Amino acid sequence: MSFDINVKYPSVEYLRRRAKQRMPRFSYDYLSEGCNEDINVHKNTAEIREVEVLSKYMTDYRESSTKKELFGEVYDAPFGISAVGLQGLMWPNCSEILAKTAKDHNLPFMLSTVTTMSIEECAKITDGRFWFQLYYPKDDEYRKDILKRAWDNGCRVLCLLADVPTFGYRPRDIYNGFGMPPAMYFRNILNAATKPTWAIETLQNGVLPRFKTLEKYMNKGMDLRQLGIFMDDFFDGKLTVDRIKGIQDIWPGKIVIKGMASPEDAQTALDLNLDGVIVSNHGGRQLDAGPSSIATLKPILDVLKGKMTVMMDSGMRSGPDIANCIASGAEFCFLGRAWMYGVGALGKKGGDQVAQILKREFLQVMQQLNCDKVENLPEFLIKPAKSIELPGKVQK
Repeated sequence: MSFDINVKYPSVEYLRRRAKQRMPRFSYDYLSEGCNEDINVHKNTAEIREVEVLSKYMTDYRESSTKKELFGEVYDAPFGISAVGLQGLMWPNCSEILAKTAKDHNLPFMLSTVTTMSIEECAKITDGRFWFQLYYPKDDEYRKDILKRAWDNGCRVLCLLADVPTFGYRPRDIYNGFGMPPAMYFRNILNAATKPTWAIETLQNGVLPRFKTLEKYMNKGMDLRQLGIFMDDFFDGKLTVDRIKGIQDIWPGKIVIKGMASPEDAQTALDLNLDGVIVSNHGGRQLDAGPSSIATLKPILDVLKGKMTVMMDSGMRSGPDIANCIASGAEFCFLGRAWMYGVGALGKKGGDQVAQILKREFLQVMQQLNCDKVENLPEFLIKPAKSIELPGKVQK
């Protein structure tokens, strides 16, 4: 297996630094920040990196395969591209770039309801092999129509967000005037003008990002203030059992809950006979006072292991990070910021570069451990992640 690594940017961290140079401050801040003091943004990664695995040498060496089956599909690696809202604001055509990356590298791509690419456009790029992350629409008919469009265009895995009952308090977004409608501060305009590639491509794509999946439900000619009101009126982030049951009644495919953090919620997912959960704290963007994602993984596995697919999101920036999460019991991983840093750094080539880096790094870990299959990585775990006892813990 060969890899084409750009020698100037041999890791996601190199790409992040370059992205920071090329993106306007308000876009980079929106991408990189968490809520409040960014405590969980940093803790997510730091606690993943406290995990340790042990190599086994002086033995017969086996060929390592990074392939992983998930919901009937065999992917080239055990990680995918997580849904990210407002991708087009961070870099023009970012959604399209990453959807193509997923297709080219045989990885799952998760489309957000509030990103800048429509369901139909995503289906064309991915040949219908995509997941859809639903922000819950209040209106029954709109909700049914969005889900029908996703299904008719090939989506077979629906991801429901459990961790957005509120908008996270994000000081840098407030400072930058990032919202609906956005504040057109002079400092933002001036800063954007110093990022010529971003500015030119943004102008070529219509200046302001469009929520293309939602456009058929909007009145034509909305100004920014009206768009903000529309978004507030259209969605409700509170995911309840009754709402999940209602979606089960109309969605014929797999259903995954994203934002799982407690054993109690894991038991609820099991009782509802769902297909999987993604352990996540929304990349540290919703609750700074809470635990890291990996600290909640074991308590959730205690409830769900062997009964439901358990995946993980939040904090991974490298192949070793992914390996540590899988060694800790996650069956599959999703990353968001890492892919965005790649596009911010290299534009159209950025998604491919991140895929090359993560695949190469992950394979090297497996080869160093002499691990033949992704499923066998937990056998090499010698130092587990911190694990906390959460309120409402359910016994196996």
